[in-house]
Amino acid sequence: MAKKIGFIGLGTMGFPMAANLKKAGFEVIGFDAWKGVYEKAEAAGFTMVDTVKEVAELADEAVISMVRDYAQNVDVIFGENGILSAENTAGKTVIVMSTLSPDAMNELGARVESESGLKLISAAVSGGASGAAAGTLSIMTSGAEEIVKGFAPYFDAMGSNTFYYGAEAGNSQVAKLVNNMILGINMNALAEGLKLGAHYGLPQDEIISLLQVSTGDSWVARNWTDVSEWTADTALAVLQKDLKATYEESIKHNLEMPFNAISSIQLFHSMGKERK
Repeated sequence: MAKKIGFIGLGTMGFPMAANLKKAGFEVIGFDAWKGVYEKAEAAGFTMVDTVKEVAELADEAVISMVRDYAQNVDVIFGENGILSAENTAGKTVIVMSTLSPDAMNELGARVESESGLKLISAAVSGGASGAAAGTLSIMTSGAEEIVKGFAPYFDAMGSNTFYYGAEAGNSQVAKLVNNMILGINMNALAEGLKLGAHYGLPQDEIISLLQVSTGDSWVARNWTDVSEWTADTALAVLQKDLKATYEESIKHNLEMPFNAISSIQLFHSMGKERK
């Protein structure tokens, strides 16, 4: 019998992640606040239910939360008909795959474990919608190591690389901020380089080709065709949110990170997009 995994949040990232779990042989027990996705989800073979409570009760050992932010995670876990309202959940684990601040994730984990018999681990992701669809996400995990390692089959179904960053639930979120900080800096740097090339009439495609085989290479250079099309209200807005979160961490802990600060301010301008 296929193992049942709960999945809450079937949006741009969540749906393909859940679909890859299904393809790997797991039975997906799904829920989303937007009922418009239910027909598509059921066609993909998910078992869709009406409440988060039902997800938690039907899942064998874990429920994945891939909702937007801290407030939505609080709602699905602690709200009416949320995970903690379910019966027979002792020993099960909440896997939060949303992007939260490190402190918020630590607070969430402490509250879950103090108010219930559930455990919580964090598993932030990188790779975007294309990586979610291809099952090639990078997954940054933290929490109790034996639980994280035990859920490797889930992570392997959704990603191609899984990393472990220690027992504190918020640690995986720090790793994600580090990754996205460097992504933002690289995007600004490449955009500035192209600006200089354009001033002298150099063909952009030839500059990109040069970077891809030279010391200026990066993931951004190799994927510039897609990155340059990121829109202000989706991918760029999410990235800037992470750059701002990194800036706040630098202020809180008195860490000098000027390139991140500049990147967060310049991101939309460098990419030639207007903030929505």
